[in-house]
Amino acid sequence: MKQLLFTFLLFPLLIWSQSDFDKGKKLFESEKYEQAQTVFESLLKENPSNLRVIEYLGDIAANNKSWDKAIGYYKKLKQLKPSEANYFYKYGGALGLKAKEVNKFKALGMIGEIKDSFEKAIVLNPKHIEARWALVMLYMKLPSIVGGSESKAEQYSNELLKLSPVDGYLSKGQIDEHFGKYTSAEEQYKKAIAAGSAKIGSQMLANLKNKTKKSP
Repeated sequence: MKQLLFTFLLFPLLIWSQSDFDKGKKLFESEKYEQAQTVFESLLKENPSNLRVIEYLGDIAANNKSWDKAIGYYKKLKQLKPSEANYFYKYGGALGLKAKEVNKFKALGMIGEIKDSFEKAIVLNPKHIEARWALVMLYMKLPSIVGGSESKAEQYSNELLKLSPVDGYLSKGQIDEHFGKYTSAEEQYKKAIAAGSAKIGSQMLANLKNKTKKSP
């Protein structure tokens, strides 16, 4: 009887919280990030361990390029639920974007944790496409002296190909284009288009053709 009474007393609070969450979610989806942030921060005070609320606050911070705030929220998510791949992926992504804005020496010290975060996401979810894309881009763009590797980028691109032909061909095209293998890159983009990536594949192909036209 006491449990039943407690449930009825708590019920209006649960409805109110859910209503506020839905309000914050709609504001976020409408890109009214400042208003959504106010709603979610209020909800976080009521329940500091609400994973969905923390994730939205992290996403808002990332959208605002407030990397330290985003990193803090995603780090908290990792701690609260270390089995969720996306939390490690988002944490690594926020770290990576911050690394682009700090001095080179500080950025170098962040590379290991960025890689580890993406790799952990793949361990937790072997089908995680976004984490593999992140590793392709990371290994492709880093200078070899600090860990960049064309072969490592190709390794994750091959894994993408097995999971999603479109992503595999697009990533292979990006790698080939980055390393100046333009003929091969063109072939990969055409394969991506044939596999179903009409919009993105066509755009990458067009960008490649514009680049090669400008080349001396």
